Amino acid sequence: MTLDLTRFDAITFDVYGTLIDWEPSIIAMFQSVADQHQVELSRDEVLLEFDRARARLQRIRPALLYPDVLREAYNQFCERYRIPANDREREMFSRAVMLWPAFDDAVESLAYLHSHVKIGLLSNIDNDSLSYSVRKLRFNPDVVVTAQSVGAYKPDHAHFHSGLKAFCDLKISPHRILHVGQSLRADVIPANVLDLKCAWIRRPGRSLGSRSEDAVGARPDAEFDTMHDFALALRAQLAIS
Repeated sequence: MTLDLTRFDAITFDVYGTLIDWEPSIIAMFQSVADQHQVELSRDEVLLEFDRARARLQRIRPALLYPDVLREAYNQFCERYRIPANDREREMFSRAVMLWPAFDDAVESLAYLHSHVKIGLLSNIDNDSLSYSVRKLRFNPDVVVTAQSVGAYKPDHAHFHSGLKAFCDLKISPHRILHVGQSLRADVIPANVLDLKCAWIRRPGRSLGSRSEDAVGARPDAEFDTMHDFALALRAQLAIS
Protein backbone atom coordinates (compact mmCIF):
# COMPACT_ATOMS: atom_id res chain seq x y z
CA MET A 1 0.00 0.00 0.00
CA THR A 2 1.75 3.11 -1.25
CA LEU A 3 -0.91 5.77 -0.63
CA ASP A 4 0.25 8.32 1.93
CA LEU A 5 -2.67 8.43 4.35
CA THR A 6 -1.08 11.23 6.36
CA ARG A 7 -1.62 13.71 3.52
CA PHE A 8 -5.38 13.95 4.13
CA ASP A 9 -7.20 16.39 6.39
CA ALA A 10 -10.61 14.76 5.94
CA ILE A 11 -12.08 11.34 5.16
CA THR A 12 -15.55 10.76 3.74
CA PHE A 13 -17.13 7.38 4.41
CA ASP A 14 -19.85 5.34 2.87
CA VAL A 15 -21.94 4.03 5.77
CA TYR A 16 -23.89 0.88 4.89
CA GLY A 17 -21.56 -1.96 4.02
CA THR A 18 -18.52 -0.04 5.24
CA LEU A 19 -19.41 0.95 8.81
CA ILE A 20 -22.83 -0.65 9.31
CA ASP A 21 -23.31 -4.38 8.57
CA TRP A 22 -26.57 -4.56 6.64
CA GLU A 23 -26.28 -7.67 4.46
CA PRO A 24 -27.07 -10.40 7.06
CA SER A 25 -30.30 -8.66 8.11
CA ILE A 26 -31.42 -8.15 4.51
CA ILE A 27 -30.73 -11.79 3.67
CA ALA A 28 -32.53 -12.99 6.80
CA MET A 29 -35.64 -10.93 6.00
CA PHE A 30 -36.02 -12.09 2.43
CA GLN A 31 -34.99 -15.66 3.28
CA SER A 32 -37.73 -15.75 5.91
CA VAL A 33 -40.33 -14.61 3.38
CA ALA A 34 -39.11 -17.17 0.84
CA ASP A 35 -39.07 -20.00 3.38
CA GLN A 36 -42.65 -19.31 4.46
CA HIS A 37 -43.79 -19.91 0.91
CA GLN A 38 -41.47 -22.78 -0.02
CA VAL A 39 -39.39 -20.68 -2.43
CA GLU A 40 -35.90 -22.17 -2.54
CA LEU A 41 -33.21 -19.51 -2.93
CA SER A 42 -29.59 -19.41 -1.84
CA ARG A 43 -28.25 -16.55 0.26
CA ASP A 44 -26.51 -15.13 -2.82
CA GLU A 45 -29.71 -15.31 -4.86
CA VAL A 46 -31.69 -13.56 -2.13
CA LEU A 47 -29.14 -10.78 -1.91
CA LEU A 48 -29.02 -10.38 -5.69
CA GLU A 49 -32.82 -10.02 -5.83
CA PHE A 50 -32.65 -7.23 -3.29
CA ASP A 51 -29.76 -5.53 -5.05
CA ARG A 52 -31.49 -5.54 -8.42
CA ALA A 53 -34.68 -4.09 -6.96
CA ARG A 54 -32.76 -1.49 -4.95
CA ALA A 55 -30.80 -0.38 -8.01
CA ARG A 56 -33.97 0.08 -10.09
CA LEU A 57 -35.75 1.97 -7.33
CA GLN A 58 -32.83 4.28 -6.62
CA ARG A 59 -32.84 5.47 -10.22
CA ILE A 60 -36.35 6.89 -9.83
CA ARG A 61 -36.55 10.69 -9.85
CA PRO A 62 -37.56 12.42 -7.71
CA ALA A 63 -35.70 10.07 -5.41
CA LEU A 64 -37.68 7.87 -3.05
CA LEU A 65 -36.91 8.04 0.67
CA TYR A 66 -35.03 4.95 1.78
CA PRO A 67 -37.91 3.39 3.77
CA ASP A 68 -39.94 3.57 0.55
CA VAL A 69 -37.09 1.87 -1.33
CA LEU A 70 -37.21 -0.96 1.20
CA ARG A 71 -41.02 -1.22 0.96
CA GLU A 72 -40.92 -1.40 -2.83
CA ALA A 73 -38.02 -3.88 -2.82
CA TYR A 74 -40.16 -6.13 -0.63
CA ASN A 75 -43.14 -5.70 -2.99
CA GLN A 76 -41.03 -6.54 -6.04
CA PHE A 77 -39.58 -9.62 -4.38
CA CYS A 78 -43.06 -10.88 -3.51
CA GLU A 79 -44.36 -10.14 -7.00
CA ARG A 80 -41.45 -11.90 -8.69
CA TYR A 81 -42.04 -15.13 -6.73
CA ARG A 82 -45.84 -14.84 -6.54
CA ILE A 83 -45.81 -14.48 -2.78
CA PRO A 84 -48.74 -12.67 -1.13
CA ALA A 85 -47.38 -9.42 0.30
CA ASN A 86 -47.87 -9.01 4.04
CA ASP A 87 -48.43 -5.44 5.24
CA ARG A 88 -46.80 -6.02 8.65
CA GLU A 89 -43.75 -7.69 7.11
CA ARG A 90 -43.37 -4.88 4.61
CA GLU A 91 -43.51 -2.21 7.31
CA MET A 92 -41.06 -4.10 9.50
CA PHE A 93 -38.60 -4.25 6.62
CA SER A 94 -39.06 -0.54 5.85
CA ARG A 95 -37.81 0.20 9.38
CA ALA A 96 -35.05 -2.43 9.38
CA VAL A 97 -32.24 0.15 9.34
CA MET A 98 -32.59 0.68 13.08
CA LEU A 99 -31.72 -3.01 13.59
CA TRP A 100 -28.59 -3.06 11.43
CA PRO A 101 -25.50 -3.25 13.68
CA ALA A 102 -22.17 -1.48 13.37
CA PHE A 103 -19.28 -3.69 12.31
CA ASP A 104 -17.25 -4.76 15.33
CA ASP A 105 -14.28 -2.60 14.29
CA ALA A 106 -16.20 0.51 13.24
CA VAL A 107 -16.57 2.41 16.52
CA GLU A 108 -12.96 2.12 17.69
CA SER A 109 -11.55 2.77 14.21
CA LEU A 110 -13.69 5.85 13.68
CA ALA A 111 -12.73 7.23 17.08
CA TYR A 112 -9.04 6.88 16.24
CA LEU A 113 -9.39 8.35 12.76
CA HIS A 114 -11.51 11.24 14.03
CA SER A 115 -8.74 12.16 16.45
CA HIS A 116 -6.56 12.97 13.42
CA VAL A 117 -8.91 14.13 10.62
CA LYS A 118 -12.35 15.54 9.96
CA ILE A 119 -14.90 12.88 8.99
CA GLY A 120 -17.87 13.08 6.65
CA LEU A 121 -20.59 10.56 5.86
CA LEU A 122 -21.93 10.21 2.29
CA SER A 123 -24.82 7.80 2.56
CA ASN A 124 -27.59 6.35 0.40
CA ILE A 125 -30.15 6.76 3.17
CA ASP A 126 -32.68 9.19 4.60
CA ASN A 127 -31.90 11.52 7.47
CA ASP A 128 -34.01 9.78 10.14
CA SER A 129 -32.67 6.32 9.36
CA LEU A 130 -29.08 7.53 9.41
CA SER A 131 -29.57 8.97 12.88
CA TYR A 132 -30.04 5.44 14.29
CA SER A 133 -26.77 4.31 12.74
CA VAL A 134 -24.78 7.37 13.82
CA ARG A 135 -25.75 6.69 17.43
CA LYS A 136 -24.43 3.13 17.06
CA LEU A 137 -21.17 4.50 15.64
CA ARG A 138 -20.84 6.79 18.70
CA PHE A 139 -19.38 9.87 17.07
CA ASN A 140 -20.46 13.19 15.64
CA PRO A 141 -19.53 13.52 11.95
CA ASP A 142 -18.28 16.88 10.74
CA VAL A 143 -20.21 16.62 7.44
CA VAL A 144 -23.27 14.55 6.57
CA VAL A 145 -24.73 14.05 3.09
CA THR A 146 -27.71 11.76 2.53
CA ALA A 147 -29.75 10.69 -0.45
CA GLN A 148 -32.60 12.68 1.06
CA SER A 149 -30.54 15.86 1.30
CA VAL A 150 -29.35 15.76 -2.34
CA GLY A 151 -32.38 14.03 -3.89
CA ALA A 152 -30.31 11.25 -5.47
CA TYR A 153 -28.52 8.01 -4.70
CA LYS A 154 -24.88 7.17 -5.29
CA PRO A 155 -23.22 6.56 -7.71
CA ASP A 156 -24.85 9.89 -8.64
CA HIS A 157 -22.19 12.55 -8.10
CA ALA A 158 -24.48 14.86 -6.11
CA HIS A 159 -23.30 13.29 -2.83
CA PHE A 160 -19.69 13.99 -3.63
CA HIS A 161 -20.27 17.54 -4.85
CA SER A 162 -22.24 18.34 -1.71
CA GLY A 163 -19.61 16.79 0.57
CA LEU A 164 -16.75 18.58 -1.16
CA LYS A 165 -18.57 21.91 -0.84
CA ALA A 166 -19.16 21.34 2.85
CA PHE A 167 -15.49 20.61 3.42
CA CYS A 168 -14.51 23.58 1.29
CA ASP A 169 -16.52 25.69 3.75
CA LEU A 170 -14.26 24.18 6.44
CA LYS A 171 -11.21 25.26 4.40
CA ILE A 172 -10.35 21.72 3.27
CA SER A 173 -9.70 21.30 -0.45
CA PRO A 174 -10.64 18.17 -2.49
CA HIS A 175 -7.04 16.96 -2.85
CA ARG A 176 -6.86 16.76 0.97
CA ILE A 177 -9.94 14.50 1.17
CA LEU A 178 -9.93 10.68 0.98
CA HIS A 179 -13.14 8.82 0.17
CA VAL A 180 -13.58 5.35 1.70
CA GLY A 181 -16.21 2.74 0.89
CA GLN A 182 -17.01 -0.95 0.48
CA SER A 183 -18.98 -0.51 -2.74
CA LEU A 184 -16.92 -0.37 -5.91
CA ARG A 185 -20.01 0.64 -7.87
CA ALA A 186 -21.35 3.39 -5.61
CA ASP A 187 -18.15 4.77 -4.10
CA VAL A 188 -14.89 3.86 -5.82
CA ILE A 189 -16.00 4.38 -9.42
CA PRO A 190 -17.55 7.84 -8.90
CA ALA A 191 -14.52 8.86 -6.84
CA ASN A 192 -12.33 7.80 -9.78
CA VAL A 193 -14.44 9.85 -12.20
CA LEU A 194 -14.19 12.91 -9.95
CA ASP A 195 -10.44 12.43 -9.49
CA LEU A 196 -10.76 11.91 -5.74
CA LYS A 197 -8.37 9.63 -3.90
CA CYS A 198 -10.24 6.62 -2.55
CA ALA A 199 -9.74 3.50 -0.46
CA TRP A 200 -11.72 0.29 -0.77
CA ILE A 201 -12.74 -1.59 2.40
CA ARG A 202 -13.30 -5.10 1.02
CA ARG A 203 -15.24 -6.56 3.96
CA PRO A 204 -14.68 -10.26 3.10
CA GLY A 205 -17.96 -12.16 3.09
CA ARG A 206 -19.93 -9.10 1.96
CA SER A 207 -20.66 -8.41 -1.69
CA LEU A 208 -23.27 -5.68 -2.27
CA GLY A 209 -21.85 -3.24 -4.78
CA SER A 210 -18.58 -5.14 -5.20
CA ARG A 211 -19.34 -8.14 -7.41
CA SER A 212 -17.26 -8.62 -10.53
CA GLU A 213 -19.86 -6.82 -12.66
CA ASP A 214 -19.69 -3.85 -10.26
CA ALA A 215 -15.90 -3.67 -10.43
CA VAL A 216 -15.48 -2.76 -14.10
CA GLY A 217 -13.35 0.37 -14.21
CA ALA A 218 -12.92 0.64 -10.43
CA ARG A 219 -9.43 1.78 -9.40
CA PRO A 220 -9.04 2.17 -5.64
CA ASP A 221 -5.84 3.91 -4.55
CA ALA A 222 -5.59 1.61 -1.52
CA GLU A 223 -7.34 -1.57 -0.36
CA PHE A 224 -7.99 -2.92 3.13
CA ASP A 225 -10.01 -5.87 4.38
CA THR A 226 -11.45 -4.01 7.36
CA MET A 227 -11.72 -0.63 9.04
CA HIS A 228 -9.33 -1.95 11.67
CA ASP A 229 -6.70 -2.55 9.00
CA PHE A 230 -7.27 0.93 7.60
CA ALA A 231 -6.83 2.58 11.00
CA LEU A 232 -3.70 0.50 11.66
CA ALA A 233 -2.22 1.64 8.35
CA LEU A 234 -2.68 5.30 9.29
CA ARG A 235 -1.22 4.67 12.74
CA ALA A 236 1.83 3.02 11.21
CA GLN A 237 2.39 5.85 8.73
CA LEU A 238 2.02 8.51 11.41
CA ALA A 239 4.59 6.70 13.53
CA ILE A 240 7.26 7.07 10.86
CA SER A 241 6.28 10.46 9.44
